Amino acid sequence: MYSGGFYPYDTEEEKWAFWARNIFANRYAPIPKDTYKNLLKLVEDKDYFVITTNVDHCFQRAGFDKKRLFYTQGDYGLFQCSKPCKQITYDNEEIVKEMLEQQKDFKIPSQLVPHCPNCGAPMEMNLRADNKFVEDEGWHEAAERYSEFVRRHQNLKNLYLEIGVGFNTPGIIKYNFWQQTAKNYNATYACLNFDNIAVPEQILKQSILIKGDCDEIIREIIEK
Repeated sequence: MYSGGFYPYDTEEEKWAFWARNIFANRYAPIPKDTYKNLLKLVEDKDYFVITTNVDHCFQRAGFDKKRLFYTQGDYGLFQCSKPCKQITYDNEEIVKEMLEQQKDFKIPSQLVPHCPNCGAPMEMNLRADNKFVEDEGWHEAAERYSEFVRRHQNLKNLYLEIGVGFNTPGIIKYNFWQQTAKNYNATYACLNFDNIAVPEQILKQSILIKGDCDEIIREIIEK
């Protein structure tokens, strides 16, 4: 699905037929496992904050407090102007479901191809791919809440729990957590992943590294 987002489709009708399916599967279809709900059980009585590069909104859909979430890379549920003419995003649930219902032969009707309501330019997904990514008002408010949370917890007994983060965009979470842990002897860095669980020597004694399936391990933690 990720690779399909970069395919050079011949027409906008073909492109949006794919994206309608992709968006629905990742953003609006039921979440297939209880992983996020189980993770919430572990942190809901704690002073937590979530920073994520995921764009499927599973945290919020699983019940995490919206004001404790920062989606840094966008949201499958939002469109933006391709120019962009304004730093505004647009909810897409209604139009995406209409695209799904009306597509035929791997195409949507031409009248459903989305255009910016302000300038008429083609719409794009609100996903960070280049310097045209729209950081709307909600994005900036979440960024400010995250920065304030980090500031208030400096030098406290913090757990930086990193789950499923690789080296695609390590500067947002992985390197960030390493640096915060290195600055604070009271902090613990925990990494849960199938791989990519190496850690710098400087914080090795402050680290917990768990290699495995996050769904299975979170279930085990709850059971114990």
